[in-house]
Amino acid sequence: MENRLLTAKATLPQYDRSKLVARIVHLGFGAFHRAHQSVYTDILAAEHGSDWGYCEVNLIGGEQQIADLKQQDNLYTVAEMSADAWTTRVVGVAKRALHAQVDGLETVLDAMCEPQVAIVSLTITEKGYCHSPATGELMLDHPLIVADRQNPHQPKSAAGVIVEALSRRKAAGLPPFSVMSCDNMPENGHVTRNVICAYARTVDAALARWIEENVTFPSTMVDRIVPAVTAETLEKIEQLTGVRDAAGVACEPFRQWVIEDNFVAGRPAWEKAGAELVSDVVPFEEMKLRMLNGSHSFLAYLGYLAGYQHINECMEDEHYRRAAHALMLREQAPTLKVEGVDLPHYADLLIARYSNTALRHRTWQIAMDGSQKLPQRMLDSVRWHLAHGSDFSLLALGVAGWMRYVGGVDEQGQAIEVCDPLLAVIQKAVNSSAEGEARVEALLGIEAIFGRDLPNERAFVTQVQKAYQMLLATGAKATVAHFATGQ
Repeated sequence: MENRLLTAKATLPQYDRSKLVARIVHLGFGAFHRAHQSVYTDILAAEHGSDWGYCEVNLIGGEQQIADLKQQDNLYTVAEMSADAWTTRVVGVAKRALHAQVDGLETVLDAMCEPQVAIVSLTITEKGYCHSPATGELMLDHPLIVADRQNPHQPKSAAGVIVEALSRRKAAGLPPFSVMSCDNMPENGHVTRNVICAYARTVDAALARWIEENVTFPSTMVDRIVPAVTAETLEKIEQLTGVRDAAGVACEPFRQWVIEDNFVAGRPAWEKAGAELVSDVVPFEEMKLRMLNGSHSFLAYLGYLAGYQHINECMEDEHYRRAAHALMLREQAPTLKVEGVDLPHYADLLIARYSNTALRHRTWQIAMDGSQKLPQRMLDSVRWHLAHGSDFSLLALGVAGWMRYVGGVDEQGQAIEVCDPLLAVIQKAVNSSAEGEARVEALLGIEAIFGRDLPNERAFVTQVQKAYQMLLATGAKATVAHFATGQ
């Protein structure tokens, strides 16, 4: 298979792959990592002679992804899609591929304990951190954490695996590595540090102190729209390259990576491939989480309810386009601390990216895991507006859209497949409440999402109730049109 991918009509890895060293162990070999961090690292190898390579790992699920990668000598294709042209690149920086349940956990831990490992990076989605999105704290009652505490040397969670690897490195006299989250959370490095150290304290207090003193947790902001891979995507890649690639992935041309420069054992020179190395990522993270991810979630719930399957279809509806733009600039931008960024230009760029007809980014995909996403994408901004006495009606509409969506039935009476780690809690709130005001109150009562404060903020509750009732009475399209034009 290797020879076939190396004959693809694409930008190929011309560097000597045998010279790569697996200095980064990456947990979460999904589509986003393939299309984002790996591409930066591949550019460094191709254009700057870097020898930094990856050991790619999946802990839970994604067995087929790892099997496909191994089958192809750790090569895969990234296609950048725009309406006028697609470009393709075969990425070659994966040195090894492992799955904890196929290759065995010991093999994964051995790989993390190799002396040259300098970074363990993560794209495990928000729910992979086993934390409460409302507080950022580790959930000690999370099933994976409960199991890991009972059997810390055979962990299943990402936190448990990292702590066990660090414990073994410490015992062997090896230097620690940095732990770098590349997931969409505010202060993702801070969240990761909290979760890892909190878990370590329950296992071994001396180890927890060593981690706190010797391991760094750089925060990052990542941005590239990467739709879920479909059979259609893989067919298109095959047409372009002439080679079938089961591990291929497609994405938009735009990419951005802002990294806190805080590494204990070195790092690749990612800035040479276009990353920004900064001392404080938080303002950039907030900008992206609120303006991009917040408007994405807004469009996902309200677009899905209106029957729009893809984000670019939402953009073809003038009212959805206007509402998303207004949400970004009127309600999200004022809450930000970022300096030196032209926010109106950023908003226009986001609308243009959403309008990319080649992307076909499903509203249903973006709507997943809402309980993990709402706090940082919308609710933190709502709190800012409550403190400043300013308008947050579009944010309230976004929250109402989520509530209508998790009700599990769309406007045509069809069942919605709701995917969420708190699904049981959400369904209990839905099933135990009558449609209407009682439903809103029941959902607002989920403390892991809304905290204790928001259900007691009358202005917030009233706005969400009003938006929710309008969605029930007139449907999503008419409601969005009213909010887009009536203010």
